[in-house]
Amino acid sequence: MTQSGRVVASYGRHVLVEDSAGNRRICHPRGKKNQAVVGDQVQWLASEDEGSIEAIEPRRNLFYRQDDIRTKSFAANLDQVLVLVAADPEFSQSQVARALIAAEQAGIRSLIGLNKQDLTQAFDKAWTRLKPYRDFGCQVLPLGLKNASDDLHDLREQLQGRVTLVLGPSGAGKSTLINRLVPQANAATNIISKALHSGKHTTTSTTWYWVDEAKTTALLDSPGFQEFGIHHIAPTGLADCMPDIRAYSDHCKFYNCTHVHEPDCGVRQAVHNGLIDAGRHKIFTELFAELSAPKNY
Repeated sequence: MTQSGRVVASYGRHVLVEDSAGNRRICHPRGKKNQAVVGDQVQWLASEDEGSIEAIEPRRNLFYRQDDIRTKSFAANLDQVLVLVAADPEFSQSQVARALIAAEQAGIRSLIGLNKQDLTQAFDKAWTRLKPYRDFGCQVLPLGLKNASDDLHDLREQLQGRVTLVLGPSGAGKSTLINRLVPQANAATNIISKALHSGKHTTTSTTWYWVDEAKTTALLDSPGFQEFGIHHIAPTGLADCMPDIRAYSDHCKFYNCTHVHEPDCGVRQAVHNGLIDAGRHKIFTELFAELSAPKNY
């Protein structure tokens, strides 16, 4: 008889499934390809000390990136995505925008965490760079993750009762954040690595951690990335995924306005009037061109 469970880690063809009692077991997919991702609710069948995935329940959402060649799924059934960046090294505005666009397209709440508050000068510069996001309503949290005296109250409040994927470039402090909020994370990671025979763990796949004993709050650590493709979004759908652009996209003379070059464009006029940040519009035009280019399939 099959049982219900949740995928909490995934490495190649193996996944780790947690049952309703909190026990975890390696499971293998039926067929050649593993379609299950972390966060999936699955029906699985026990077989000796392992198991098999028999069915994947319908998903509320799926957060993923897609380039010309491949699709990389991070996790399913999320409540929010926390994009974590640092005052140093300097973060890419384009990469932040891409992650937020992917979350918006999937219908997932998003927020930004800016780490390394102790680097005052660099932090102030980075905080200013994130002003356009605060202006259109994205929550940006100042963080000092290495400061043990910082109780991270505001962050904990935003995470409480939610399943949150932590996303960000190398050096932003993802591991520090996970270890601050989930003290047993290293132990859990070692257990997963041993169970999956993966040797020393590096974050090559998303991993699920419970923050509280009641299992109401979860953090998902994700692999770092150099590029974040959003080729699953049509160029004509891009404006709807950027709240500041979307707010003025109905103010155009032409119904099929691209907001790139047309006259009497409400978006371009809003940029001219200082209502939309010029840097954000530049990112929009660059992404529009990228998504409109012929695909190399």
